[in-house]
Amino acid sequence: MKKVALTVAVLALGLAACETKTENAVENTAVENAVENDAMAADNAVDNALDAAGNAVENAGEAVDNAADATANAADNAM
Repeated sequence: MKKVALTVAVLALGLAACETKTENAVENTAVENAVENDAMAADNAVDNALDAAGNAVENAGEAVDNAADATANAADNAM
């Protein structure tokens, strides 16, 4: 009877240890997922900012071209 009680106690302790490790693994996975999601969101924000900056530069270049064309047309019309 003592052997059975001892065996049950050892198994219960082992199970408790496994449960703690499982809970830690679940928590670690949740933290890793949160970090990964935050990193992806930051990466997307940087990509969007770079796209917006590129578009602004392109638009500014086109505005300069348009102004140059308008100036040339005005000069032609003045003649």
